[in-house]
Amino acid sequence: MVKAAQIGRYGGVEVVEITDGAPKPALAAGRVLIEVYVAGVNPVDWKIREGYLKQMLPLQFPATLGGDFSGVVAGVLDGAAGFKEGDEAYGQASVLSGGSFAEFTTADIKATARKPASIGHVEAAALPLVGASAWQAIVEHIGLSRGQRVLIHGGAGGIGTMAIQLAKHLGAYVATTATTGDKPYVKGLGADEVIDYEKYSFEDLLRDFDAVFDTVGGETYGRSFKVLKRGGIIVSMLEQPRPDLMQQYGVRAVGQYTQVTNDRLSKLAELVDRGVIRVHIDRTFRLDEAAKALDYVRYGRPRGKVVLKVKKE
Repeated sequence: MVKAAQIGRYGGVEVVEITDGAPKPALAAGRVLIEVYVAGVNPVDWKIREGYLKQMLPLQFPATLGGDFSGVVAGVLDGAAGFKEGDEAYGQASVLSGGSFAEFTTADIKATARKPASIGHVEAAALPLVGASAWQAIVEHIGLSRGQRVLIHGGAGGIGTMAIQLAKHLGAYVATTATTGDKPYVKGLGADEVIDYEKYSFEDLLRDFDAVFDTVGGETYGRSFKVLKRGGIIVSMLEQPRPDLMQQYGVRAVGQYTQVTNDRLSKLAELVDRGVIRVHIDRTFRLDEAAKALDYVRYGRPRGKVVLKVKKE
């Protein structure tokens, strides 16, 4: 039996329970058993807790929360190519088969990779979902290249933090939206231009951008079409493409569903180890503070990432 943060029903902070009686996950073909050292906390985790994704991710209760992890491989079966017991690994577990807010979890080998050697488990656990999201959008969907101009919404958030650094590495001009208080932070990440969205309308200040990466959604998405040049592209983490706006402005639109893969994780690890990308931790909680951590991510507007320390080092 293992310690885990679980829910027995959908709801708010009150439904999260810490138990020492969760079953230890069983190994299966194509999966690795992970002793979790640190788990990353993402907005999707509180959305799962509250039932917003129950059509897509129907839970069987009690369910262990969490996706991102960093830890040590504690068990493998034949066919788990590239992994052996004792390897430091990071990646993403599935809440459907037992999440990462626990002392042990299992993960698909396709969603697991060797941990970046240059950082600890705290930083590594913060990287999988936000890093893969930024890579998928900036490199794969947008195909950003040197000299192009990109607007990244929510630059101080977990995904925005990664996206700004990745875009600057590729040689792009980066504008981002943030609050006045977050301006020094996003400037430190490399942003060339920061629009205080509480004071200004970004669409009045920006024109002829090659791309927009939207991590905010809502009305921000529709307004973002105005800053694009014809032939540009907008990728949104929260909204589906609007054919009417695509036709009106002559641009492409992509609604992104992030997939954390071994290939993306390995490329991110290489960039981290080369010093291209830095992981920013806003706050660290203990596993038994999982409920508090989830609400902090929901209401606290963290800069960078929030993590749960699971194993005492």
